[in-house]
Amino acid sequence: MKIELKKGCKYSLIVPTSMGIRLTPFNGQPIHTSDILKMQATSAETNVASVAAYLGLPVKVLTTFVKGSPVAQFIKDNLKSRHMDYEGKEVDQGGPWGYRHQINIADSGYGARGPRVWNDRSGEVGRTLNVKDFDLDRIFGKEGVQIVHLSGLIGALSPETSAFCLELAKAAKKHGTKISFDLNFRASFWKGREKELHNIFKEIAGISDILIGNEEDFQLCLNIEGPEAGGKNISDKIESFKAMINNVKKAYPNAQAFATTLRQVVHTNSHLWGAIMLEGDNWHVVEPREIHVLDRIGGGDGFVGGMIYAILKEWEPEKWIQFGWATGALATTALTDYGQPADEEQVWSIWAGNARVKR
Repeated sequence: MKIELKKGCKYSLIVPTSMGIRLTPFNGQPIHTSDILKMQATSAETNVASVAAYLGLPVKVLTTFVKGSPVAQFIKDNLKSRHMDYEGKEVDQGGPWGYRHQINIADSGYGARGPRVWNDRSGEVGRTLNVKDFDLDRIFGKEGVQIVHLSGLIGALSPETSAFCLELAKAAKKHGTKISFDLNFRASFWKGREKELHNIFKEIAGISDILIGNEEDFQLCLNIEGPEAGGKNISDKIESFKAMINNVKKAYPNAQAFATTLRQVVHTNSHLWGAIMLEGDNWHVVEPREIHVLDRIGGGDGFVGGMIYAILKEWEPEKWIQFGWATGALATTALTDYGQPADEEQVWSIWAGNARVKR
């Protein structure tokens, strides 16, 4: 099945996001024992978009910034270095206790010691993302977009961002832009808003063309029955994952592709990594195989980014999941949350298992 993309667009991919910084100790050390931290600009959605941006497709980020903040400038410079355009309102800080960009404090773990993540999102400026701050007719109509990628992280961040994502999806549908939706359930975001968010997520999923999520995402966001999370033998659960995705397809027949990653953690630096995708009535399965992990954060986003890139390139569907698997594996070899592919050949070499020196 071919996903028909709109032609003559200024942008191949647009992502709405709340940008922040990640603070990471050196050499996989724990946070509580470290006194030197590396700062990087980050968000799950730009992790996804990085694959297309580094491989030369035009990408735009819709976000919001703290006016005059040096952290905001750091983020803007980083997005430009990743070859991304950005658009967003400048929000006054409102004093020392006002708005700021989110802080993600996360070590990489090592061996038997797993990574630990501490999110500090108090006063997060991204929670103010509002549809009124963007000209959606200009973005989707005059400029044109082939795919908009939405994340459940932004969809559940605040009532304003929930409405923003829903209106983005409706505008995309109106103008012929394809919609990718990664459910990304977070219990802390949903607390006290379960009924409201179920309704919004189901509405977005109902008009989406690509639906992505793990077993928890589909069950907790869309009330679709599926397998239990976790477990030691991920390969043994493939048929139950297929059954879950079939249930998703029945509930959301507008979507043309459904995908989930498979991950079994042997130890922090060795994972079994696989994926499942249903395209039309055709199953594509990458059986889990070992990858060596420097930093796991962003691996799932890398998979989504590679899959979307392959769709944008209008490759055969079997290559969508293969390229996604490889860009996900690539992301885990970097200390950034996002993969930075040098070219398509580098990604296909990862898929082929060819780690020989290229001279």
